[in-house]
Amino acid sequence: MYAIMTVTGADSTGIIAAVTTTLAELDINVIDVSQTLMGGYFTMILRVEFDADKVSIQAIKERMRPVAEEKHQSIRIQSEDLFTAMNEI
Repeated sequence: MYAIMTVTGADSTGIIAAVTTTLAELDINVIDVSQTLMGGYFTMILRVEFDADKVSIQAIKERMRPVAEEKHQSIRIQSEDLFTAMNEI
């Protein structure tokens, strides 16, 4: 399954490491990533791939919650199909 994850918040050291370490622990592969810093505001979008029989989007959200809290970020994930449908013009 493919999903889109967004990470946004104030910039600080270790955000990328914390997010990608947690993804690796869940056996989730990062297919593509884009990140930028705008005036101290950090944004990152990741396209990830994982086996939906082994881990659910809900389980990923639960594992990311402490990362988001520790790093003061908003972390959201949704299936790529849902993301695409919601962002079509």
